[in-house]
Amino acid sequence: MPTKPALSIVIPLCNEEATLTPLFEQITSTVETNSLGDFEVIFVDDGSTDKSWEQIEQLKLAYPEQIIALRFRRNHGKAAALSVGIDKAQGDIIITMDADLQDEPAEIPHFLEKLEEGYDCVSGWKQLRQDPLGKTLPSRFFNAATRATSGVKIHDFNCGFKAYRAEAIHSIELYGELHRYIPVLLAAEGFTTTEIPVEHHRRTHGVSKYGWKRLFKGALDLITVVVLTRYLKRPGHFFGGFGMLSGILGFLILASLTVEKIIFGHGIGHRPLLQFGILLVILGVQLILLA
Repeated sequence: MPTKPALSIVIPLCNEEATLTPLFEQITSTVETNSLGDFEVIFVDDGSTDKSWEQIEQLKLAYPEQIIALRFRRNHGKAAALSVGIDKAQGDIIITMDADLQDEPAEIPHFLEKLEEGYDCVSGWKQLRQDPLGKTLPSRFFNAATRATSGVKIHDFNCGFKAYRAEAIHSIELYGELHRYIPVLLAAEGFTTTEIPVEHHRRTHGVSKYGWKRLFKGALDLITVVVLTRYLKRPGHFFGGFGMLSGILGFLILASLTVEKIIFGHGIGHRPLLQFGILLVILGVQLILLA
């Protein structure tokens, strides 16, 4: 019977044919140099249209005991790719990293050392990020908003280079763009999270799949995470709060219109503000009843 690996490395990818072989070689060198024990690398091809899958198959033939190859027929997104890779992982420690060679495999021992201090999740922090402004600026907005909303003090939620204890990462479900919020989801389940600075290389192959267009999706998923982590077991606090706000605002609008009608004799029946005030009151009542 094959032995269970101590370390699982999950690598989601899309159109990264030029980087897969050197990445695996760097990972193997790091594991052997630092005597990290048995390991497996799980490549998840998220609908690549280049020769990434052919490269993975060749690596699988050369290293059948170390490589697990998974493939989507079309692109489903990074969260879905991570989810199936993590589900397949057998190691007690699971590391996720990108396939574009911007993450440095030599950092893996540092993640493991930090986990040994008792943490359940260690997130990478790209202090000196080697990316263009069109990628770094949206990320700064996203990180600031996530810190302020979640209360989890991580500098770089977007960093795909992370290490987890298996029992922690297996306790959550990933979909949409929720891979960005794994530390938040884990914190909500009572697991401990920290971060370490990691080296980040400039991209030399392929093109980035991220930018401003992901900011909108990320914002929607941030709302989802807030609801899941704070209000899932007390939805009345979420819907009721919006209901009270809507009802109070609608009441104030209608009260001001009433004053205008009675004291100043102004006509209000034709004013859109009247309909808006009524709508807010009705919405508030419905949300409170829903809660």
